[in-house]
Amino acid sequence: MDAKAKAIVSHIFVIGWIIALVVNSSKKEELASYYIRQNLGLIIVWLGLTILRVLPVVGPVIWAVGGILLFVGWLMSLIWSIQGEMKPVPWLGDKFQAWFRGF
Repeated sequence: MDAKAKAIVSHIFVIGWIIALVVNSSKKEELASYYIRQNLGLIIVWLGLTILRVLPVVGPVIWAVGGILLFVGWLMSLIWSIQGEMKPVPWLGDKFQAWFRGF
């Protein structure tokens, strides 16, 4: 599997992310590693939004707005990985690269 394919597979939520991580661990490629880190951050944000959803009144609003923003960020990331470009997800993408440097 080449770097672009691993980057694209990492966008298939948790299962695809795990597959891309395992396949990339034997022969690390920068494009794949970049999107593995981006998607780990998106998964963690999604989990945080899911936890916030239980808050009365504001929880569903935060979940809905955050979910839309998260989807847009994920879609942009997917498009960039298909194009083979390394662009960070808006707002937190640069932080994801710094926080998850080991992946």
